[in-house]
Amino acid sequence: MTRETATQKLERMTAIELSLWKDNLSVAGIDEVGRGPLAGPVVTACVCIPREKLIPGVDDSKKLSEKRREALFHPLLDAADYAKTAFVSPQRIDQINILNATKEAMEECGRDFRGIFLVDAVTGLSLPGEVRSLVHGDAISYMIAAASIVAKVTRDRYMIALDEKYPMYGFAKNKGYGTAEHIAALKKYGPCPEHRRSFISKFVVNAP
Repeated sequence: MTRETATQKLERMTAIELSLWKDNLSVAGIDEVGRGPLAGPVVTACVCIPREKLIPGVDDSKKLSEKRREALFHPLLDAADYAKTAFVSPQRIDQINILNATKEAMEECGRDFRGIFLVDAVTGLSLPGEVRSLVHGDAISYMIAAASIVAKVTRDRYMIALDEKYPMYGFAKNKGYGTAEHIAALKKYGPCPEHRRSFISKFVVNAP
């Protein structure tokens, strides 16, 4: 099987955007990170990069190493015409559930952009422009992939900073996800304010 070149990858990842740029439309991608963890916020990013400033190597953040995501983070922000992130806290997630929290964060990060929004899978958003929901959007849309990288690096850095405050849970390593070590620490020490009570009930009885 022939390995995809950087040029071929860029062409594939921008096929959807190219169809919109032909009509001189501004296109932004929105993606989220952190729907599944037991702790920490859900983070979204909305990113619009003009056609003439596209950076090779952009892909779904899950397919990239941490080192590669970090290397792309600042160049993407520097190239962007629009880039904004939004956080929704664990407390808010517990109040309105993770799907609604994700929608709230997506609407917050995209509220100041005017154009076409390409969104990874989520529907029913209220944004100031046409919204196109794409299943596995971070794998087929450059803008959504760029947003996934910005959101992932932003959230990972937040969780690494939290590790200094709550070192017993291993947030720098697990980023709040339910690893065996994290669950063992949760049972031993109980939850901290960054834990989602609605997510940890099966691990901690009567979590305060």
